[in-house]
Amino acid sequence: MVLSGFDIVVIALVIFVILVLFAGIKIVPQGYRYTLERFGRYTRTLEPGLNLITPFIERIGARMNVMEQVLNVPTQEVITKDNASISTDAVAFYQVLNAAEAAYQVANLENAVLNLTMTNIRTVMGSMDLDELLSNRDAINDRLLHVVDDAVRPWGIKVTRIEIKDIQPPRDLVDAMARQMKAEREKRAQVLEAEGSRNAQILRAEGSKQSAILQAEGQREAAFRNAEARERLAEAEAKATKMVSEAIASGNIQAVNYFVAQKYTEALTAIGTAGSSKVVLMPVEASSIIGSLGGIGAIAREVFGDNPTPPPPPRQQSTPRTTPAVNPSTRQRSAEP
Repeated sequence: MVLSGFDIVVIALVIFVILVLFAGIKIVPQGYRYTLERFGRYTRTLEPGLNLITPFIERIGARMNVMEQVLNVPTQEVITKDNASISTDAVAFYQVLNAAEAAYQVANLENAVLNLTMTNIRTVMGSMDLDELLSNRDAINDRLLHVVDDAVRPWGIKVTRIEIKDIQPPRDLVDAMARQMKAEREKRAQVLEAEGSRNAQILRAEGSKQSAILQAEGQREAAFRNAEARERLAEAEAKATKMVSEAIASGNIQAVNYFVAQKYTEALTAIGTAGSSKVVLMPVEASSIIGSLGGIGAIAREVFGDNPTPPPPPRQQSTPRTTPAVNPSTRQRSAEP
């Protein structure tokens, strides 16, 4: 088949149109933004999906990843405020918010964010003491995040997080810190032991004080009760003496007998209960004791107002006759004729 010149032109024109269509259709994947340049100048940003551009006049400038990205910060040496040398590394997360600014405001965006993070790590951590660095890692992360995020804002990106992964002091410094921690714990243990001993002594002193107070109160109460008992005993004895005196004044001889018998009985009791007495020889007549007891009974009946038939007088016991001792020589002379 022989093609004429017109056919060739038509075929070439169709192929050209197809190529123009392919050149003017751009598909942007999800998570990316494409910048569009017209004769080398930025015009607009292509969103994810199907986009049409003017072939040969407009072209794709930069393909920017707008997903959150991770940036590893390598280990670096940092001198702290108290002149301690430490090694630290970190990880940073950032996200492109404005593709045009990220593409045209800074060259080599990832390297710029990395170097900015490293310099700010040295700045922030160098302004703090070693103890503060080891105990306030969250504060360090917050300060780094605010500083770096403010610095990269003109670039159209957002630093979402910066985390310090590890802080490594020198080995000798770690050993010194371990000894310091041990000394602090021993000091704390001694302080707690001393406080416990002091509290125990205070409690024992309080217990002794309460015991002495209770003992004194008990002695005071016992003394009060003894005084009250002696007072009542004295009142009773005074009353009894008064009654005996009135009976004597009225001419009742039994009252005298009662008084004498009472004192006599008390004297006998004292003699019989003496600790040094082993054998007691007393020339006591039974009739005297019985007579005294009879007088006591009469006084008791007069006091209580009971007048029964008086008991018969006690029977007098005859005094035993003692046979005089006879000399044997006398008895023998009387026996001779």
